[in-house]
Amino acid sequence: MHAYSHTDAVLDDLPAIVEIYNSTIASRMVTADTEAVSLESRLPWFHEHNPQRRPLWVVRAPAGGGRQSAIAGWMSYSNFYGRPAYSGTAELSIYLHEDWRGKGLGRYFLTQAIAHAPALEVHTLLGFIFGHNEASLKLFAGFGFERWAALPRVARLDDVERDLIILGKRVA
Repeated sequence: MHAYSHTDAVLDDLPAIVEIYNSTIASRMVTADTEAVSLESRLPWFHEHNPQRRPLWVVRAPAGGGRQSAIAGWMSYSNFYGRPAYSGTAELSIYLHEDWRGKGLGRYFLTQAIAHAPALEVHTLLGFIFGHNEASLKLFAGFGFERWAALPRVARLDDVERDLIILGKRVA
């Protein structure tokens, strides 16, 4: 297992964040987007995050072989439902560069997210995961997330209807 550390994302990280996000679209396993998103379209999303309430973290891959450090993955806390009464609840999103999947980075991000949530005044964490994404469902379950909702066939990906599973965990 690698020893990871994260930093708050900066605007210069956004191209790599978008590249990692877009790399997951074709699998139809991770996101409901079906076409690549643009850097410009993600600017408002980027600016919704801040270290005090809704961080966006990146883990940098080590530099080597003449190449600069790149982003291995990112994780964000996002508002749930956008109403004040839900401010103590956050949705987690984790996206990993394909070269860094299966190397403990997802576990690292979840460990850090759970530990840091109380400092953000977050008492409840959610994961919105497709029902056919067994790896992500297993990852979250391994951290004590429970199945709180199942929305059958709410997404259509390449003419295949997919379930959305909402996993939740109280952390404070």
